[in-house]
Amino acid sequence: MFPKLFTIGDFFLPTYGVLVALGFVAGLAVSVRHARRAGLNPETIGNLAVYCALAGLLGAKLFMFALDWEYYSRNPGRLLSVETLLSAGVYYGGFLAALLFAWFFVRRHRMPWLKVADVLSPGVALGHAIGRLGCFAAGCCWGQECHLPWAVRFMNPDAHAITGVPLGVWLHPAQLYESALTFLVFWAVQRRALKPHADGAVLGLYLTLYSIARFGVEFVRAHDQAFPFGGPFSTTQWVALGLLAAGLWMVTKTRK
Repeated sequence: MFPKLFTIGDFFLPTYGVLVALGFVAGLAVSVRHARRAGLNPETIGNLAVYCALAGLLGAKLFMFALDWEYYSRNPGRLLSVETLLSAGVYYGGFLAALLFAWFFVRRHRMPWLKVADVLSPGVALGHAIGRLGCFAAGCCWGQECHLPWAVRFMNPDAHAITGVPLGVWLHPAQLYESALTFLVFWAVQRRALKPHADGAVLGLYLTLYSIARFGVEFVRAHDQAFPFGGPFSTTQWVALGLLAAGLWMVTKTRK
């Protein structure tokens, strides 16, 4: 679509990076507001969000390497290539890495873990929804071939060079599906966060709704990796099912 905002010589500003940065700033602003409402230190929450973003970027890349290990083991030079650095990575890898880092950070600072998670959840949803628009602009995380009225074609050679998206083929706009659904998730968890709730209720709702959305979108995503266990579900869908179970357990527990 439009992977480069502008180019000067060999330098270019990637649209994906700009939208991810905008998503982070928007999500951070939302989380800081919720931190004030919850009586938490906004500066500490802001620092935690920055550290989680860095941990998430690392986790997303490591998860991507793990899923495509056969390819990267044959092509080690691709590990630090421009294409790899600009790729989105695997969201769940980033989410789990950020969640693990947040747990250690919160314990070290003696903060209420579930309350902090509730504060961060709306910001994570908003930032992710905006970031998926960047995926669409870059061409990564593309969908399967289809011929529906809303199918899209990528024609920009730069998009193919950076992400490998097939050109001239009608595809499901899987990135837009996920972005739209994640905006709805943000709307739902934002409403829940603004109402009185038990600690962990917002996190549980986020895990439940996003896992359902991602599980569904995966059916129209293009996959290079073989599905584990020889079944119909991708690795991401299995992770989604695990987090869905955790989310439903938290929603049930906090309702009681």
